[in-house]
Amino acid sequence: PNHVCAVSPERPGLCGAYNWLDCKASYEINPTGPNQPIKKGETLDENLGVWKGINDFVYKVSHQSLESFSAYSMMVNPMTSCGCFEVIVTILPSTNGVMAVNREYPGMTPSGMKFSTMAGMVGGGIQTPGFIGISKFFIGSKKFIKADGGLERLVWMPKALKEEIRDILEERAKEMGMEDFLDKVATEEEAGTEEEVLEWIQKVNHPVLKMEPMM
Repeated sequence: PNHVCAVSPERPGLCGAYNWLDCKASYEINPTGPNQPIKKGETLDENLGVWKGINDFVYKVSHQSLESFSAYSMMVNPMTSCGCFEVIVTILPSTNGVMAVNREYPGMTPSGMKFSTMAGMVGGGIQTPGFIGISKFFIGSKKFIKADGGLERLVWMPKALKEEIRDILEERAKEMGMEDFLDKVATEEEAGTEEEVLEWIQKVNHPVLKMEPMM
């Protein structure tokens, strides 16, 4: 009841069912319905994606349980989730990167947890730094954890998810000048533990090795 889903042109709803245009159309059809516009207002932190108008709105409709969230960071006051997210992204500390796992993946992940266990740490409007719930296609967005380093932080994801969104990830990687990037992201076929992910990214010289520490 305390979660607020803030949808933007670059960030679809975490369930993957609503994008910004859907919500805009819904509001125009039913101005008193569940989809309401939010005025960004004063910019408090451009890098993290923090605006006073959004913070004020979220504080009010979250029953005063959430004072601030960052649109572009999973480490500093990340966006909250209800429970219907398609993907969970979490940090793998020793790799200095992050992994993404989709709801359909049944196995253990390099974080040492399955999706179901992580879901309990992310859902229900809980703000947990180092964890976010998102839609699948948001991984290919220019705004995906932009303040934390963006797509370059991605070091592991299930093979099925990788193939499902391959086109959008390859397009984004090409924009970043890293056409072979996706080949450097491990799947369950290359690594099953955090230690194995670290070995893999060192083997393929993943760009995350040259990035600033996340923590």
